[in-house]
Amino acid sequence: MLIHPEEILETIKMVTSENLDIRTVTMGINLRGCSHPDIDTFNENIYNRIMYYAEDLVKTTNDIQNLYGIPIINKRISVTPIAIVAESCDATDYTSVAQTLDRAAEDTGVDFIGGFSALVQKGMTPGDLTLINSIPRALASTNKVCSSVNVATTKAGINMDAVALMGKVIKETAELTKANSGIGCAKLVVFANAPEDNPFMAGAFHGIGEPDCVINVGVSGPGVVNSAVRALKDPTLGDISECIKKTAFKITRMGEMVGKEAARRLHAQFGVLDLSLAPTPAIGDSVAAILEAMGLESCGTHGTTAALALLNDAVKKGGAMASSSVGGLSGAFIPVSEDEGMIRAVQRGSLSLDKLEAMTSVCSVGLDMIAVPGDTPSSTISAIIADEMAIGMINKKTTAVRLIPAPGTKVGDMIEFGGLLGTAPVMPVHKFSSEKFISRGGRIPAPIQSLTN
Repeated sequence: MLIHPEEILETIKMVTSENLDIRTVTMGINLRGCSHPDIDTFNENIYNRIMYYAEDLVKTTNDIQNLYGIPIINKRISVTPIAIVAESCDATDYTSVAQTLDRAAEDTGVDFIGGFSALVQKGMTPGDLTLINSIPRALASTNKVCSSVNVATTKAGINMDAVALMGKVIKETAELTKANSGIGCAKLVVFANAPEDNPFMAGAFHGIGEPDCVINVGVSGPGVVNSAVRALKDPTLGDISECIKKTAFKITRMGEMVGKEAARRLHAQFGVLDLSLAPTPAIGDSVAAILEAMGLESCGTHGTTAALALLNDAVKKGGAMASSSVGGLSGAFIPVSEDEGMIRAVQRGSLSLDKLEAMTSVCSVGLDMIAVPGDTPSSTISAIIADEMAIGMINKKTTAVRLIPAPGTKVGDMIEFGGLLGTAPVMPVHKFSSEKFISRGGRIPAPIQSLTN
């Protein structure tokens, strides 16, 4: 890849003053060879395999960071969904598996490890049920483990039995981690159409179609895009789109360079570059700020969904022009607690849960890092999940829900998670019940657009 001197100077400016970073270098590891009927042997097998591949992950990424002068914020691991590889175990609880993953994460020095996961879009096996029922204890007894459950796809429809169960699991997870404002729920995400190569947490897992060991890179730069848009002089919306595309192109080239070098040094395949505008609590490093730079008085007002659609599309086009390896989620994230602009929008009353749901129809993920009152019924949480899964299923896109029903909180309270997880304003939910709808169970059939053969 030819890098021009002008690009180097631009990149230095992006890093030093506009919060450009490699958000994550994530190593995906296949654990299918680790299965064993004895859970203790299984745990030993997965620990040894993770250590074999990832022992030098942190040192290598730090060396690359120093070489190129580009911050690499997180080093992470994703593994084969544990529900798949643990099903052969003669065990009724997988909490010890999560604790083994946590020990491997600690010993390799990574920030998070994902893959305490199940894929249940069409039904649940005994292993899936064991894993899902283990999630609350697993997340309460670990620090670095992340969990995800895929409950819907465009091809299969929505597994409403799994949706109902996940509402209860989220509530139990919040209760078991109430000493830290329900932070266990910040490490748990429910998906529709989950990608197998996503490097971002909490939803990363190593898909069954992936190679034995792979490096996936997540690049983020909302601050860079925000600065570029605000530098335009009285632009049209077409001008803004072109500006975002060009900016995304530059960011992508930098990320691909880092990812390929990491894969070469770690003797792994290079997988995908996920170009996602993932905000941080830093001032200006905000997706909401980009939308407001387009001309909205406050994120959430009328026009917000259209502005976000423009942003998401331009990011994808710019990335695709720069690399043939763009994958994962790639687009714009809207996690409320991690975006200072969205926090302000909630506080001033322009951004609601209903508006966020509308925005998820055009962004790259879904309802993310949203705190709701601690007394929110599990059926309401399940109904929110069902709505979001329907958007993903019908629109053939990834959607997700990461809700925190923080115990003891009420609307208007603020919950401090710290670090990249930020601060969450507790948002209201509808007072009317969805319990009867959720209790019906069964499966919402796949839509007509699933018949593509």
